[in-house]
Amino acid sequence: MPAETHSHRGAIDTDDVRMLVIDRLAEVLGRDLDELTMDSRLREDLDADDFAIIDVCDAIEEELGERTVSFHLEDEELFDVISVGDLIEIVVAKCAQ
Repeated sequence: MPAETHSHRGAIDTDDVRMLVIDRLAEVLGRDLDELTMDSRLREDLDADDFAIIDVCDAIEEELGERTVSFHLEDEELFDVISVGDLIEIVVAKCAQ
């Protein structure tokens, strides 16, 4: 019997990315979903350090790696991430490539 694949999942849209990023942020940072808005600043408002942000990005890469070909976030791309919305924008742009 062939290994299970995730090819049954459809294309990823902006809403999917938004929910994925917010879910992973909540999980890694131990926050409630209602605490995470597009304007929430990762470091100042959510107390995320660089390691937490990398953990979030690793979780996003793992999820999207099952749904897209060669999805990867470079560490350098994360330096300019200030808000939840910034992170979502970067992931959406990478998915469109």
